[in-house]
Amino acid sequence: NAASGAPSYNNGVTGNTFIAAAGASWEVDLWGRIRRLNESARAQYFATQEARRDVTTSLISQVAQAYFQLVALDEELGIARLATNSYGDSFKLFSDRLNGGVASRLETSTAEALEATAAATIPELERQIVVQENLISVLAGENPGPVTRAGAPLKEPMPPDVPAGLPSSLLERRPDIREAEQLVRSANAQVGVAEASFLPQIDLTALFGQVSPALSTFTFGSANAWNLAASASGPLFQGGQLVAQYRQVKAAWEQARLQYQATVLNAMEEVSDALVARQKLAEERVQQARAVDAYQEGTKVAMERYRQGQANYYEVLQEQQLLFPAEDTLVQTKLNQVLAIVQLYRALGGGWTPEAH
Repeated sequence: NAASGAPSYNNGVTGNTFIAAAGASWEVDLWGRIRRLNESARAQYFATQEARRDVTTSLISQVAQAYFQLVALDEELGIARLATNSYGDSFKLFSDRLNGGVASRLETSTAEALEATAAATIPELERQIVVQENLISVLAGENPGPVTRAGAPLKEPMPPDVPAGLPSSLLERRPDIREAEQLVRSANAQVGVAEASFLPQIDLTALFGQVSPALSTFTFGSANAWNLAASASGPLFQGGQLVAQYRQVKAAWEQARLQYQATVLNAMEEVSDALVARQKLAEERVQQARAVDAYQEGTKVAMERYRQGQANYYEVLQEQQLLFPAEDTLVQTKLNQVLAIVQLYRALGGGWTPEAH
């Protein structure tokens, strides 16, 4: 229950311990008007608490997303350095063969250009890593600085598995759904207040605890009871004002109800999108990993054939140029896969593990 754990003092009724003997009479909540007002106020308060919980869940998601992006940048930096070294080895090999008179300047120039291009990406990746570390530090409430890595989650074969049979009741703890629910309760309570406004508000007792004249009028069933009560205890008939107020709060309740339905539908859509993304990205990761393995084998074979004089330099550089972008694509696929898990965590309002009560 969204309202569980909330303090309740004297059933929501407050009062002054000092009561004057003369002229002290309390408005009795015959039709639940005061109770309804308190209920509305509590619901509004709980709505703000759920909004705060929503911010907390969102912050956790942002930190997780930023961290996974940082780890992906680490892997991309490793690929860039590997590509630089690989092109550098090719450049050295071509240069040695050029000095031996068995290669052309075109071979060495192409390999040198590719090495320089790969090397140029390293400073930019290093800059992005520092920016990402600073972002994570600030999100964690710390000064900008380096972030310690805990393992290499993107290098794992698969991200954490999602159990089968997740109940839709998990959506009940989404902060936005809880907030919308409390707003519906608040609007419903306001409808009750508007309905109570049509009824007379009378004093039950007069001086020294005697029966009040208004209550006596109702008790003896006078034909003028309603008119007398209205004139003695406040506005009962105010033309169309009360009717207009009732219609207004009724419309507000209808709006809150529709907003609640829209919030639930949006939550289901987000969960569905995250589950589909997780499934399809897992399939994409398998195929992309196959492509990387094939390019790695092709690069190895092309280099060996070149050393044996069975292939030209173009075959070697072509395989290398196919390999490193494919490795970057695989990193992005793995990143998107774990980000889909983060998205599912956010869509379920804090993961799929039942909350401890």
